[in-house]
Amino acid sequence: MTANTPSPSSATAVAAAGIPPFHLAVPVDDLAAARRFYGGLMGCAEGRSSDRWVDFNFFGHQLVVHLGTPLSRPDTNMVDGEAVPGFHFGAVLGWDAWHALAIRLAKAEVTFLIEPQIRFAGEVGEQATMFFHDPAGNALEIKAFRDPAQLFAT
Repeated sequence: MTANTPSPSSATAVAAAGIPPFHLAVPVDDLAAARRFYGGLMGCAEGRSSDRWVDFNFFGHQLVVHLGTPLSRPDTNMVDGEAVPGFHFGAVLGWDAWHALAIRLAKAEVTFLIEPQIRFAGEVGEQATMFFHDPAGNALEIKAFRDPAQLFAT
């Protein structure tokens, strides 16, 4: 998947499902590195840009990276035995798309904060999850639910 290939769940698919796309802006200290990471490695199509910011189609949502001072490393909270960064963002992918991305990131030798794994196995909310940093140190979680209806299950 190249930087110009739509991500696995595009904004069109999100809109067709009746889900309004979110907008998130995060600071980065190197736009070229952000382009390589989000556009190249993550496969997010690039939208508008300037010399200070870049829009990406982040799995159907608008992620904007702004040139600035990256956020400090957040505190962590224990979740199912793992130290989860208190501040992170990400996406919920389909089961197969999650596994394909996990393989692509591992092949690219991404350092995982939390290795790709199944969390809450056999329980309500069972999910595949992985955590890693972008080049600016922003923590990302990408997850998938075997049963997407359990996204908000209690």
